[in-house]
This record gives sequence, structure tokens and C-alpha cells, in this order.
Amino acid sequence: MTATGATRPFATRLTLADALLGGAARSMLLSAVLVVAGAVLTALAAQVSFTAPWTTVPYTLQTGSVLLVGTALGSRRGALSMALYVAAGAIGLPVYAAGDHGLARLLGATGGYLVGFVIAAAIVGWLAERGWDRSSLSTLGLMAVGTLVIYAIGVPVLAVVVRLPLTSAVESGALVFAPWDALKALAAAGLLPLAWRLTRQR
Repeated sequence: MTATGATRPFATRLTLADALLGGAARSMLLSAVLVVAGAVLTALAAQVSFTAPWTTVPYTLQTGSVLLVGTALGSRRGALSMALYVAAGAIGLPVYAAGDHGLARLLGATGGYLVGFVIAAAIVGWLAERGWDRSSLSTLGLMAVGTLVIYAIGVPVLAVVVRLPLTSAVESGALVFAPWDALKALAAAGLLPLAWRLTRQR
């Protein structure tokens, strides 16, 4: 899958942050600011939560923020931003979902998802650097890849820590979130290509 209009599908290209901020986005200082801002945005998104009648597991905007930050900042800055977010929660800042925090969370049932955030941000950032966030269809693919990476790491850890059968872990740790994650992917598929079109009008 390649972005619309890409003549070299595997060539590194500018990220959305680079396009919006120009060459300044590549400076070390501004890159550091973007990394911190991405972690803060994810921390805030993690506090937006609600429950649905069919499950007691809360739904949040956390994973959507992880993937958007990775996409907008690129592989290196996106991964650093999520690593900072995970580290902040591990040392005691209430930045995880619903204000949760602590090293126990990183080493516990949700630890796989937290590690998955870092890896997923790196992967979607790499794809974005190759133009996958320029069209709605490729953005959907990018978001799907990122979401599956988080599930692929989070669900097995959940199964091991909580001692669930893998099928039960898949149901409680992935399937209940799939419709919500699909809605976030659709929103990103509309917003990210629009943001790129706006950069070309500047």
C-alpha cells in the first residue's frame, strides 16, 4: 500500500509536523518540545473515558492519541514521545488511563499495551514518513497496522499475567475495543489527509 501520488513508495518524506512547522521542526529544541507535547496529549487523552453497557472495560482516547502522535511526529520522535509517556506513568505521575500510574501497571496486565504504544508509534511514524497518511485509504491502513501492533503485544501479556485463555484475552483485551478503535481510525482517515491539504495551501 502506498500513498496517493507517491512516485517512490519507500522513500522517506516529511512528517505532518515537519510540513506544518517547516524546517524549524527538525531543530533539536523544537523536536524535544514536540516529544513532550505528544506525551502530554496522550496523558490528557487517557483521562477521557466512558463505559458501555456491554463491558466494564473503560473506553478512552488513549490509543487514538498514541497513533496520531506517532503519525504526526514520525518514527523516532513518536517512539520517544510514547516512551516518555510510559516512563512518566511508571515513576508515579497519574498519566495512564483514568489517572492510573505506577511501575506495577507497567509490569502488570496492562504493561503489554503500554510497551505496544512505543512500538506502534514507531511503526506508524515510519509508515507516515513514507506517505501513508496522505490519503484516507492509506491512513486507514496505517491506523489498522498500529492498532494490531498494540493488540499483538498487549493481549498475550494480559493472558499471561491474568492467567486467561488466549481466546478470553482476545475477547476482553481486543474485540471489545475494536468498534471504538475503528471509529478513531475513520476519524483519523478524515482529519490527517485534510491536514495535509491545508499545508499545501499555506
